[in-house]
Amino acid sequence: MTIPRSRYNTKKLLIHKHHHHLHYLIFIFLLFTLTRIRLVQGASVNHEVSILHSWLYPSSSTPTTHSNFLNWNRLDTSPCNWTSIACSPQGFVTEINIVSVPLALPIPSNLSSLKSIEKLVISDANLTGTIPTEIGDIVALSVIDLSSNSLVGSIPSSIGKLGNLQDLILSSNQLTGKIPVELGDCSSLKNLVLFDNRLAGNLPSELGKLSSLEVLRAGGNNGIVGKIPSELGECGNLTVLGLADTQVSGSIPASLGKLRNLETLSIYTAMLTGEIPPELGNCSNLVNLYLYENGLSGAIPPELGKLRNLEKMLLWQNDLVGAIPEEIGDCRSLTMMDISLNSLSGSIPLSFGRLLQLEELMLSNNNISGSIPNVISNASNLLQLQLDTNQISGLIPVELGMLKKLQIFLAWQNQLEGSIPASLASCSNLQALDLSHNSLTGSIPPGLFKLRNLTKLLLISNDISGLIPPEVGNCSSLVRLRLGDNRISGEIPREIGGLKRLNFLDVSENRLVGVVPDEIGNCVELQMMNFSNNTLRGSLPASLSSLTALQVLDLSFNQFVGLIPASFGRLVSLNKLILKGNSFSGSIPSSLGLCSSLQLLDLSSNSLSGGIPIELCRIESLDIALNLSGNALLDRSQLRYLPSISCYLPDSKLFHQLSGIEVEGNQGLCSRGQNSCFLNGVAGESSSNNRNTTKSRRLKLALALLITMTVAMVVFGIMAVIRTRKVIRHDDDSEIGGRDSWPWQFTPFQKLNFSVDQVLTCLVDGNVIGKGCSGVVYKADMDNGEVIAVKKLWPTTVASANNNDDDKGGGGGFRDSFSAEVKTLGTIRHKNIVRFLGCCWNRSTKLLMYDYMPNGSLGSLLHERSEYGYMMKITEKSDVYSYGVVVLEVLTGKQPIDPTIPDGHHVVDWVRQRRGGIEVLDPSLRTRSESEVEEMMQALGVALLCVNPSPDDRPTMKDVAAMLKEIRHEREEYAKVDALLKGSPATKCQQECGPATSLPKSKSYLQSNNTSFSASSLLHSSSSNGSMAFK
Repeated sequence: MTIPRSRYNTKKLLIHKHHHHLHYLIFIFLLFTLTRIRLVQGASVNHEVSILHSWLYPSSSTPTTHSNFLNWNRLDTSPCNWTSIACSPQGFVTEINIVSVPLALPIPSNLSSLKSIEKLVISDANLTGTIPTEIGDIVALSVIDLSSNSLVGSIPSSIGKLGNLQDLILSSNQLTGKIPVELGDCSSLKNLVLFDNRLAGNLPSELGKLSSLEVLRAGGNNGIVGKIPSELGECGNLTVLGLADTQVSGSIPASLGKLRNLETLSIYTAMLTGEIPPELGNCSNLVNLYLYENGLSGAIPPELGKLRNLEKMLLWQNDLVGAIPEEIGDCRSLTMMDISLNSLSGSIPLSFGRLLQLEELMLSNNNISGSIPNVISNASNLLQLQLDTNQISGLIPVELGMLKKLQIFLAWQNQLEGSIPASLASCSNLQALDLSHNSLTGSIPPGLFKLRNLTKLLLISNDISGLIPPEVGNCSSLVRLRLGDNRISGEIPREIGGLKRLNFLDVSENRLVGVVPDEIGNCVELQMMNFSNNTLRGSLPASLSSLTALQVLDLSFNQFVGLIPASFGRLVSLNKLILKGNSFSGSIPSSLGLCSSLQLLDLSSNSLSGGIPIELCRIESLDIALNLSGNALLDRSQLRYLPSISCYLPDSKLFHQLSGIEVEGNQGLCSRGQNSCFLNGVAGESSSNNRNTTKSRRLKLALALLITMTVAMVVFGIMAVIRTRKVIRHDDDSEIGGRDSWPWQFTPFQKLNFSVDQVLTCLVDGNVIGKGCSGVVYKADMDNGEVIAVKKLWPTTVASANNNDDDKGGGGGFRDSFSAEVKTLGTIRHKNIVRFLGCCWNRSTKLLMYDYMPNGSLGSLLHERSEYGYMMKITEKSDVYSYGVVVLEVLTGKQPIDPTIPDGHHVVDWVRQRRGGIEVLDPSLRTRSESEVEEMMQALGVALLCVNPSPDDRPTMKDVAAMLKEIRHEREEYAKVDALLKGSPATKCQQECGPATSLPKSKSYLQSNNTSFSASSLLHSSSSNGSMAFK
């Protein structure tokens, strides 16, 4: 049936209207939904604004000092345009990136509310407090970098829930506890960086489940112990394994040989034992192998020769034995090899000629024999060649002259023969050459003195002959020239005056003749000059008095004549003057009394006449040795002819202690009983009656003074006791908040959750944990469970209510240690320094608050284990600066902040102000023997290097150990002087003395202008690069 057109149109219209209403309803629904979503998003974004702003500015009173965050406005609807913030397209925070901004804040407690955050980077920002457990609820996190802060507490195990986490970087904090085993559940983890904290316990074997792990660095945590888990060999993508400066022990797991992608294996300064597994040769991508300072034994595996990409092999200071494998020559990429301080034997492999990229080869202190292979010259990039203290024999290859880049060549204490190759003059960059204690012959090649960079030339104890080349004056860079104990003849060339930087000149025990050239006075930097045991003659040049930096002058056993120059009084730095065994005549110049630093004076076996100048007894430092024997000093019977000359011994402690040997041989010198040879004794003989009368009067006066002082002391003692009791009563009341309590001022340096009152209640005798020269230390348990240490500083005088005002802080009554410690500690953030919490004070008491350390201080630890210092077991575990401070403490007898140091200075600054002079030594140490005092002064020089203000200029701990070792060598050299002073033969010492010096193993020391005699003998350390290895 056909529908009429009109009805059809009507139906169509109804359908159209129905569709129109339906579209309208859908539009309304969508609009409502979108609006609701936007409202929810807006509320969420505003919530993130509140979280972030309230974290940075926790209270309205917090000053807006964070210039990096001036656009963090709490009125903004979104934080997406804020500095250090990144957001998703939907407007949610996905990244916080704050680096090197001193926030001094804890991690936000409500951080888990930022549900979309993927990257949390707050590094080097002085974050405090703990890592919140809630961080494990932010499942979107892929990066957590909280490195270089002041975080404490443990690593939350909840982090193990973060399945998307790729980077966990918590290095350089103060985190404690164990590494959570739950980290093994972070299946996406690539970088786990935990070095330089205070973590302890074993390494979790569960870390072996991290198949994506590329970097594992947990070094610098001294509490980490136990064996290295063999399961780490399952981390097939691992490129860096750093466990240095820990206490991991046992052997290196052979399973590490499965790590084909491993590039750096760094487990130095630890407690590893056993042999190096040959399986490491399978780590085909290995670039850096750092295993030094352990207890590894056995031979070096030949399989290491398969490491074609290996660049650095540092195995020094272990117990390795056997020969160096020839296969090492296949490591064609090797640039640095240090296997010194082991017990390796055999010869240097000829295969080393294939190491064309080699820059540093250190084989010192082993038992290596054979000759130096000439193929080493193939390593045209070689900078350092250190072969000292071995049993190497034969000739020095002339081919070494092809090493144009060579800077350091050390081959002392070997059995080398033949002449010094003239070709070494072609090593145009050579800075240090030490061939001492060998059997070298021939003459010194003149071309060596054309080397413009040469600072140290040491050829001690060889059989070298010929002349000192006049070309020596061309080597203007020379700092140390030591040619002692050879057969060098001829005169000292005048050209030597051109060495303006020279500070150590030793030509002793040779066959030199002629006079000392007047030009020697141009060497104004000279500190040590030894011309002894030659055949030098004539009078001394007046120019010697120009050497005002001179500390040691030894001209003994020559043929010098004439007067001792009166101008020697200008040598104010002189501490040793040895003129023994010459033909000096005339009187002892009284001007020597101006040499206020003089410690040793030996004028024996000359032709001196006259008396002993009274000025000598005024030299307070002259307490080591004085020898005047074998001269022609005058007797009392000649006084009527020479009344102005004192021929008696000055009445001082030094002269009373002289033995007869040290003044014998002077036919005219007083030779009666001991007491009659001193000035006071002489006066007594000539006027005994007057003397008795004076003595009686003095006795009566002394008795009267004694009685008066006794009565006065009793009266003052009673008054002091009464006054002290009164003040102590007030002091106690003020501390515990008694009736007459004085108001407290409080300055926190961290966010603290306890009050001053809680601290004061803990200051009781039962909580005392230590006392020192600056105060008493209490252990204080706070109500919130926190344990702190409180130092109550001693007052210098007892403050009273009548003479101190509150607004002066009791300043007059307390040691400067308070202001010094607060000023210093308030700015320090370092993992090895106890955290300073704050200070508080009132009129009578000043308190310093620190984190409590149950294991004591660094100083006490080193004192308790002092055998390590004697055994040279000094490692990278000790912070170089801290070690230097401790050495200064031991030598000076002072604390770092000591009440006896004026103006509250630190001991480092105090020693520097006195230029490291002998007066800084503890008085009880200055009475030791000359050789011991000399060693202490040299150790003081080493300590000053350790506390250099510039970290880059401080030596490494290997440098320090080597320098301390050299002190013994220096002592052996000067032992021959002591032997001569005591009249014993020196020949035995000459035969037995070890090397007198080595050279610093670091470029920065070679180029140093350091002229301190105590600190100038530095040793080059191959660890200078090794110290930059991964932890």
